[in-house]
Amino acid sequence: MTDLTTYLTSTQLAYDTAAGAYAEIVPPLFPQDLYAHAVFGVFAERVKRAGGGPVADLGCGPGHVTAHLDSLGLSAFGVDLSPKTVAEARRAHPGLRFEEGTMTGLDLADGSLGGVVAWYSTVHTPPELLPTVFAEFHRVLAPGGHLLLGFKVGDLLRHLDHAYGHDLSLDVYWLDPEHVLGLVEQAGLQVEAQLIREPEEYERATQGRQAILIARKPDDATA
Repeated sequence: MTDLTTYLTSTQLAYDTAAGAYAEIVPPLFPQDLYAHAVFGVFAERVKRAGGGPVADLGCGPGHVTAHLDSLGLSAFGVDLSPKTVAEARRAHPGLRFEEGTMTGLDLADGSLGGVVAWYSTVHTPPELLPTVFAEFHRVLAPGGHLLLGFKVGDLLRHLDHAYGHDLSLDVYWLDPEHVLGLVEQAGLQVEAQLIREPEEYERATQGRQAILIARKPDDATA
């Protein structure tokens, strides 16, 4: 069983180490992800039609996804484990709110969110801890609220000793989409859509198939 404190500490340290380089490399690639932009549009409309409410971009990184959610008319804010990454997000998007926090224990009230986005932010979470994370998503979502999840497809654990020009220590998990779907449903969320796509040209050197999932907390659910 993975030690929660060790996992959180190592992930935070890795992103604190690479925060500046990550902020320079990753956001410029986001406009090329056409599937992501299409799905974010659907997600935004789902949240609005369900009554709106705050949307948390969990594992927000340097804030480019939070800013995109804001541009779609959502009341979005970001949460990230890494203080240095949060500092990068605040510097890049001073008009938006960014906080430090962890997906395994969110400092958010029960049923307080209209939406949760975890855009490739669970890829470092050991699979045995995913039920804890998805239970937190369910807890903080209001009835009718939506989850948007992006993750890597496969059956692989890759340990990185070097990334974004820095020496660091970071685990990356590729997961079976059906397994993830089952865990989301076990957490009490109803899966509305799932997309599996092949890597884009700019991703092919380092990435494989990708998955996107949208789920909803039932109207009659409680936290």
